[in-house]
Amino acid sequence: MPHTIRPETPADTDAIEQVTRRAFLDHPFSHQTEQFIIRALRAEGALAVSLVADEGGRVVGHLALSPVSISDGATGWYGLGPIAVD
Repeated sequence: MPHTIRPETPADTDAIEQVTRRAFLDHPFSHQTEQFIIRALRAEGALAVSLVADEGGRVVGHLALSPVSISDGATGWYGLGPIAVD
């Protein structure tokens, strides 16, 4: 089945948390907090880009970009992640 990449909608938030939790569940370098990072970024309005991979109406992936601070004060930089794929 083909995937559609699209911006997240408010209806996707639970599915994004679930796919993120599953993606990092057994990762040896994760504290399984990635879904909370996304939630906090969303609450702060700091998700510059939040895309989902949709397969037949089911969220099967998520990608986030958010502004980051660079030590030299440079602006216009973005961090990529968390990225999750089911």
